[in-house]
Amino acid sequence: MVDYSKWNHIEVSDDEDEVHPNIDTPSLFRWRHKARMERMEEAQLERETMDKGVAEARTKVEETRKKLEQLKTQGDTEKAKAIETRLKELEEDEKRWRKKEEDLAKKEKQTPWNVDTLSKEGFQKTVINKYQEKPESEMTDEEIEERHRTFVKKNEKIVKKFGMFKKLDDSQQFLQDNLELVCEETSNYLVIWCVNLACEEKMALMEQVAHQCIVMQYLLELAKSLKQDPRACIRPFFTKIKKADPEYMRAFEDELQAFKERVRKRAKDRYEKALKEAEEELEKEKQARLGPGGLDPMEVFESLPKEMQDCFESKDISQLQAVVAAMKEEDAAYHMKRCVESGLWVPDAKKADQEAAEKKAAEQGQGDNKEEEESPEEEEEEEESPYAEIKGDGTSV
Repeated sequence: MVDYSKWNHIEVSDDEDEVHPNIDTPSLFRWRHKARMERMEEAQLERETMDKGVAEARTKVEETRKKLEQLKTQGDTEKAKAIETRLKELEEDEKRWRKKEEDLAKKEKQTPWNVDTLSKEGFQKTVINKYQEKPESEMTDEEIEERHRTFVKKNEKIVKKFGMFKKLDDSQQFLQDNLELVCEETSNYLVIWCVNLACEEKMALMEQVAHQCIVMQYLLELAKSLKQDPRACIRPFFTKIKKADPEYMRAFEDELQAFKERVRKRAKDRYEKALKEAEEELEKEKQARLGPGGLDPMEVFESLPKEMQDCFESKDISQLQAVVAAMKEEDAAYHMKRCVESGLWVPDAKKADQEAAEKKAAEQGQGDNKEEEESPEEEEEEEESPYAEIKGDGTSV
């Protein structure tokens, strides 16, 4: 039969009793609550003192017993008798503490339960939800790029370390120790690394990293097919691939070879694109430096005799005049004409500079707006050839 007597005296609440109208109810409730808390503190202190006394008494008895056994082993009879007497006193003291403990237990059992002692907490657990990132399908291109950049900055070293493993057991253990690597960012980084290695013609290393890249891609695909977190699929994936099922391994090797071929093609396309861009850049530079006659000054300079090259490099007009005078007239005229068409030599440079300055001043409104009429009887000056000019007055190079 169930004994319900323990429920007879329970202090369920401080405010359940009706009080006289002349009594200040809030003050009475506060007093009751304070008195109950004080009684609980006193009971707690009494229990702590009791537990401490019982423990000390038990410890003293055990230590004395060990000491008595040592003396009996050594054959010291006199000291053994004294210790026996002391042991009996300690055992009596322990019995008294045991009796006090039993009395206290009875007292605690008779104490009415209240809201604080009615039940005890069995266990306590705190759960903090982790931050859930947005799925990639809901992210913008800028957010995806920023996430990849952040991942690479934080984990680049350990991703490269994973890419260098050759044994499946090592790869499995490393991923289990670094669960943050089991994600699309790791696969993307390994792909880019493979292409860079192929561009550097490090094919052996590229093939090693490519194998780890396919391992990561297969692991992620397995997680998608099972609709589980990729981190929970590490052990199942490596268990499956270690069994070396012929069909599964054939598919794995086919995908690995196809991936290597795509990497080589991508590296070749990147090389050809870079080469084409470099050629276009060189062509732009060449077009930018072409002279008024459409010739490249660098090519013309390289075709000049060594003596003329020295003159242009030192910008020595008198030396150039001497070199031209010493050459055959046909050769000198040919080279000087090419120099003018390439811009290496500017005929009548002083006059050209003066005209340019006057034109600039006129555009700024600082020049004279009055045009001078030229006499119709004035004869046009005959244009002087570059060869004749260099033989006559010197001009700037």
